[in-house]
Amino acid sequence: MPIPKLILLLVLSGIAATFMVGWALSLRRKIKEVGWPSPYQLVVGFITDFFDTLGVGSFATTTAFYRLGKTVDDAKIPGTLNVGHTLPTILQALIYINTIEIDLWTLWLLISASVLGSYLGAAFVTSLPKRAIQIGMGIALLAAVSLILAKLLNFIPPGGDSLGLTGFNLIVGLIGNLFFGALMTIGVGAYAPIMVMVSLLGMNQKAAFPLMMGSCAFLMPVASYRFIRSGKYDPRAALGLTMLGIPGVAMAAWIVKELSVEAVNWLVVFVVIYTACSMIYAGSKSTNS
Repeated sequence: MPIPKLILLLVLSGIAATFMVGWALSLRRKIKEVGWPSPYQLVVGFITDFFDTLGVGSFATTTAFYRLGKTVDDAKIPGTLNVGHTLPTILQALIYINTIEIDLWTLWLLISASVLGSYLGAAFVTSLPKRAIQIGMGIALLAAVSLILAKLLNFIPPGGDSLGLTGFNLIVGLIGNLFFGALMTIGVGAYAPIMVMVSLLGMNQKAAFPLMMGSCAFLMPVASYRFIRSGKYDPRAALGLTMLGIPGVAMAAWIVKELSVEAVNWLVVFVVIYTACSMIYAGSKSTNS
């Protein structure tokens, strides 16, 4: 194994261990107040992270489940998504970085850009009122679903053979990942935008998987730290995402390797459109400004 890849995996493992210990210490007090996850919250974790591992993404689907079940306050959804999906996403990243080839220089740089974006974005989102979060999430979800639609309808080129970026394309990739990292903190997943960006810049679409998972795995603990400190997340629901999300990742990665997810993506499109419109409507009616 190349030394840069080994270092990346070791750093990511260290981040996972640090996050797990820090969050566990915080949860020890919180769980006594709010209780353990409900069966619904556990199932949401398994389903969303199972399909997340296959590239569908988890933020939009989890948001839809939460609004359908009325289990998490809208203002706490971005924080809950980031905190609860952190450890399952790190597991995904460890798997894909280890098994799929990508230029490690490109991977390191784009991951760094996404982490910076999440740090700046989380500071902004934690200070937003509920109404702004509802409307912001709704608009961003519509933007994300338009990218998924473009991919499903073959409006996006299939990508090229390159495993990395150089020159102007690298600059575009860095700016893109900085922006996508910031979007993650408002509750909009980065998988679809990164997949589209990779295709437009001529990279092999398989290389998008370690890039997607790696970027999110590094940025989510950074964003989560701010959400945990501010208390702007639902500890019970976040724990539900983690507890069954990790087995969901393992099952998708090692058991169901060749599952076609096109039909699932179409279902996600309709669900996300409904969720986005309901978010915007709720925000327009909210008195919390």
